[in-house]
Amino acid sequence: MNAVRYVLRTGCQWRQLPKDFPPRSTVYGYFWEWSRYGVLERIHRTLLVACREAEGREASPTAAIIDTQAVKATEKGGAAGIPLATTRARKSKASSATRSSIR
Repeated sequence: MNAVRYVLRTGCQWRQLPKDFPPRSTVYGYFWEWSRYGVLERIHRTLLVACREAEGREASPTAAIIDTQAVKATEKGGAAGIPLATTRARKSKASSATRSSIR
């Protein structure tokens, strides 16, 4: 279990497990089986409920918070009152000098 937690916490590759742990094939085998049969999700759920109860809260959350900033960030249009001059691309002086000399 400690080796699986180490991989999940550090994000290291299976082949980079420290030598203190069992062989990577053994650790990965347990991880695959536990993932396949939902053991890790049940462990997580059990620990979550125990932590919430230890803090004096309900075992299951009854409300959610939605961040309105995410909605504001995706709105289209832009702020009103921005002059067009600030958003227009500027022409280089060399480009305008070349055009005027060709005419």
